[in-house]
Amino acid sequence: MKVVIRSAVLATLPVILCAVFAQSTSANTASGQEQSKPAPAAQDQDNKPVPPPPAASPAAPATNGAADTDPMKTAQPTAKPAVVNNDPSYVIGAEDVLGVSVWGDNRLSGSYLVRPDGRISMALIGEITASGLTPGELETAIGDLLKQKEILRRPQVTVQVNQINSKKYFLQGEVNKTGAFPLVVPTTVLEALVNAGGFRDFANQKKIEVIRKTGERFKFNYRDVIHGKHTEQNIPLKPGDIIIVP
Repeated sequence: MKVVIRSAVLATLPVILCAVFAQSTSANTASGQEQSKPAPAAQDQDNKPVPPPPAASPAAPATNGAADTDPMKTAQPTAKPAVVNNDPSYVIGAEDVLGVSVWGDNRLSGSYLVRPDGRISMALIGEITASGLTPGELETAIGDLLKQKEILRRPQVTVQVNQINSKKYFLQGEVNKTGAFPLVVPTTVLEALVNAGGFRDFANQKKIEVIRKTGERFKFNYRDVIHGKHTEQNIPLKPGDIIIVP
């Protein structure tokens, strides 16, 4: 009986060993496949793929040394502005452009250029002097004419200075931009030179001169003024002043 059992065990042993070997091989293969799978992409809380961080931009190169304090090194020529003047005390001059509005009558409303003789010409009224008057005074003068000529009984007139051309200073010589410049705000000699966009190569910056209508002459040393010396030379300009840069 024992011999029969032992024979049966020996007969089934190869089958058991084959089954164990097959299970071990299958487990190793599955483990290798799991390891070879690529890692899943990172996701945020909403299960959306998270993009990779942007590449760092190169740092700006460092600059050595302080900036040049000479205002003419960075100066740019300025274009002549079309300036609207709302100052009621402004005195109208030749070449100024006026906007006249007469309520209820478009024939009289429009834009008017003050001629060199100081007058403007309006429909139905004719010639009227504008130079030397403030906008309010000109409004009154136009209104009085409209009543005298029985064009309107109660005229409502508005006058606005749309462009200032009568107040100018002039630049000549070795600067990048010469010619006439509007003097609509207080302007010094230094500011005027900066508005001209800088000096030319052979400009004599130490012997600049300002000539006034009255015949007065003023010296201006640019190099001194920008270094804080003789700042009294940096005078405010008046209409008609001529700056000469030799």
